[in-house]
Amino acid sequence: MSTDHGRVINFGAGPSALPLSVLEETQKGLLNFAGTGIGIAEISHRSKEFQAFLTEFEHNIRTQLDVPPTHRILFTQGGGTAQFSAVVLNLLARYRLLRPQATAADTVLDYVVTGSWSKKAAEEARRLSGGTATVRTVVDARVYSKDGKSFDNIPPHAEFAFSEDPALIYYCENETVDGVEFSHDPQSPASFPFHLLKQDALVPLVADYSSSFMCRPIPRLADHAVIYAGAQKNIGPAGLTVLIVREDCIVDVDAATKLGAAPVPLILSYKTLADSGSLYNTPSVLAIYMAGLVVKRMKEQGGVPYYEEVNRRKAKKLYAAIHEGEQKGVFRRKVQQGSESWMNAVFEVLGEGAEKRFLDGAEKEGMKGLKGHRSVGGIRVSLYNAVTEEDVDKVIAYMTQFMADHAGETA
Repeated sequence: MSTDHGRVINFGAGPSALPLSVLEETQKGLLNFAGTGIGIAEISHRSKEFQAFLTEFEHNIRTQLDVPPTHRILFTQGGGTAQFSAVVLNLLARYRLLRPQATAADTVLDYVVTGSWSKKAAEEARRLSGGTATVRTVVDARVYSKDGKSFDNIPPHAEFAFSEDPALIYYCENETVDGVEFSHDPQSPASFPFHLLKQDALVPLVADYSSSFMCRPIPRLADHAVIYAGAQKNIGPAGLTVLIVREDCIVDVDAATKLGAAPVPLILSYKTLADSGSLYNTPSVLAIYMAGLVVKRMKEQGGVPYYEEVNRRKAKKLYAAIHEGEQKGVFRRKVQQGSESWMNAVFEVLGEGAEKRFLDGAEKEGMKGLKGHRSVGGIRVSLYNAVTEEDVDKVIAYMTQFMADHAGETA
């Protein structure tokens, strides 16, 4: 039976909380995986037991997210940062095969910039495509921010202007650092403007879902060319990246190189991963095992729809507490209403030394990982799947007490 093992509540943004039952099951697997007498960290990735586990893992993702047969599910390493490069190289190769006569001026990469990670993705695209393609900013959320320089919003649909024939269109669904997320309500002005994309076409739409993967269904999943996610937020430890790639984006990168595309390292080629069943080289066996256990547990609990409802409740009650703190002059929200992230709620604690008092007090109450990203500061409460409603209720109770103790101090 589970005990608390002296654990605290981990609100960290990643690597993040994992279910205790999964950690305990992993302990067993470290000693004896699938009855083999060999630990999961020692087992051959080509053993029939591990390959059967990998197949089940893929199936559980496919069924819970309703991934269509037009898309492959692949497993790799390098996190979202490696995919900043991989999506550029693979989709430029695809574009070259489709349009072998295209010039650098013809070849456009569209980037929707709504936070720190999409900004970095666009910067990497510029670095890789210099002289061979144009990286274009579809919209930059800072223009629409309260101070003209922060990422605090999803811009209005009317401000999105996609290119006529881009090689890729990139967006980051949830910005972990800035606490900004596209709404999943298609009627919301903060939803992704799918209606502005070309209809009845294989649009090269790329989405970074690293910090919101499997927290709720993915809107218009079938309309995406590539979806990628680092596992270390919602479904596992660091070391695993999950890809959902449409078949037409799994291309012969060497054939594209002969036509003038940039060479693609084999380990970044989607075709290499697909042809090898994600086993071209030794994968992150332990990370796959733990993520597989998490996704299996999710299925047993009701799958992604269950987590969507739980995550909706968690976010709603936490943002209500932040709003109450604003009314009392203790907290200040950092994201404009309607653009807030379900996974990473960010706010400031007002007053000289107040942030440190808040963090110190939370730690005394057994809550860690609440400090905001070093680039933006403030408080960040990450509400990933393994963070329970009880955990959220505890941080809200602490926030409420903090408000009572400090209301009026900044007046």
